[in-house]
Amino acid sequence: MHVHHGARRPRAARVTLLTEGTYPHSHGGVSVWCDQLVRGMPDLDFDVLAVTGTGREPVVWDLPAHVSRVLTVPMWGTPPEGRPPRGRRRDRLAGAYEQFLTALLDPCAESGFAPALYAMARAAADGTLSPFLRGDRAVAVLTAVWNRRGLAVREARPTLHDAVTATGLLEHALRPLSAPLPEDGVAHAVSGGVAVLPGLAALERHGVPLLLTEHGVYLRERYLGYRTAPYRWPVKAVVLGFFRLLAEEGYRRAALITPGNRYNRLWEEEGGADPASIRTVYNGVDPDAFPPAGPEPDVPTLSWAGRVDPIKDLETLIRAVALVRAERPDVRLRLFGGTPRGGEAYRERCEALAAGLGHGDAVTFEGRVDDIKDAYAAGNVVMLSSISEGFPFTLIEAMSCGRATVSTDVGGVREAVGDTGLVVPPRDPAAMAAAALELLGDPVRRRAMGEAARLRVIEQFTLRRTVDTFRAIYLELSGIRGGPAGAGTRDGAGSPAQRPYGPAPAAVRPPEGHPHAPAPTATRSAAV
Repeated sequence: MHVHHGARRPRAARVTLLTEGTYPHSHGGVSVWCDQLVRGMPDLDFDVLAVTGTGREPVVWDLPAHVSRVLTVPMWGTPPEGRPPRGRRRDRLAGAYEQFLTALLDPCAESGFAPALYAMARAAADGTLSPFLRGDRAVAVLTAVWNRRGLAVREARPTLHDAVTATGLLEHALRPLSAPLPEDGVAHAVSGGVAVLPGLAALERHGVPLLLTEHGVYLRERYLGYRTAPYRWPVKAVVLGFFRLLAEEGYRRAALITPGNRYNRLWEEEGGADPASIRTVYNGVDPDAFPPAGPEPDVPTLSWAGRVDPIKDLETLIRAVALVRAERPDVRLRLFGGTPRGGEAYRERCEALAAGLGHGDAVTFEGRVDDIKDAYAAGNVVMLSSISEGFPFTLIEAMSCGRATVSTDVGGVREAVGDTGLVVPPRDPAAMAAAALELLGDPVRRRAMGEAARLRVIEQFTLRRTVDTFRAIYLELSGIRGGPAGAGTRDGAGSPAQRPYGPAPAAVRPPEGHPHAPAPTATRSAAV
């Protein structure tokens, strides 16, 4: 575990950001969102507890002085320090682990998940959980649970290899419980899933209130990812059972949940969140930082910005461009954004698709751009083809730049766009191509849509509003000021609402070649 120290100063309130695969070790929408919050509140003291991949990831953000420290928790690096429990302590932990696994696999035993999780959190604090999960006893416990009569998973005939694989995946997923926990202030999980674990443990042990902000729906993205992961069904049943019950526990225990759109809210309510604990807070941009983009390119161009990642579904976008070029052979597609480590195979697959369709010369991967505004200015129309999003930064940034957009109908996209862009079904190249051709062929409508889009951002999606809302929430949860945190419009359930944030974070994955690593083509969560 790496610790980066800044200068700690007395503050009115302290916030510990709980992240996974994003701030401050990665660029992308969620990281931008975190940086905006931190920089917008120099009067507060921030710590960051970041779940990372190997622990060797550099800090890529210039952290302001009021970020006191950064703790990194590597899920796939060196395991937490400690030694296996012995005697009664081992038996107690084995019993808690058995209760935990039973909850994951038996719908009638789900009430045992929370007490077992917190017993395991105490073992993690003592340094015994990870060594226990890396030992034979943990594998034996899972094997025994799997073979109980009446469990559906038994019919799949789980193997010893399945048990070793599932136990390994759980050991890695539970490593954040070993992190030093915040003891005061507010714990703000900016993702669902494993980033919530230290927040739940801090709430249970120290009474630190938990604030939960999901940019995408973490559980949905685990379902998408594990659909193509190279594990047998018994392994998927255990791991997805864990993520489902963890999501439900986070929703139940959070003092406040701040989804970035109404779509997320529906998932959270379905997962057991009290509607009264949900407050929609939209993400925002600074319209002055994203001014009108100016003249369109001379060659008709579709532009895209984001992380090169399967969840962005660039293959559908490339197929759509091939259909567009059948009618408009002069159209180009320019793709702006970095390729995360481990994602090179996906980019190569997309490049091969474009070449195989006969349009390799018209589809260019530009890599990271120094000024993201250039990516939006490069297109007559800005495209978004994702199969999962929260409230994409690239979309509202492009809108602020006055560009018309074509986007897939996922997450909070429709809430963001309103009638200032075209929205099409995901994974539908024909619909996307038709929308792109419609806008490319009508410059008057395109210009009117772009102007309306910028006005919509100025009226509804400003950064100042987002920051002020979260400052009020932090102070409210810290008990420093009473009263409701932030006023705003009303969301679908009639509760106060504010303005959206960004897309889903990049899930921390096993490195390539690791025994538990999914195939390189597996769908996974990613930040724009």
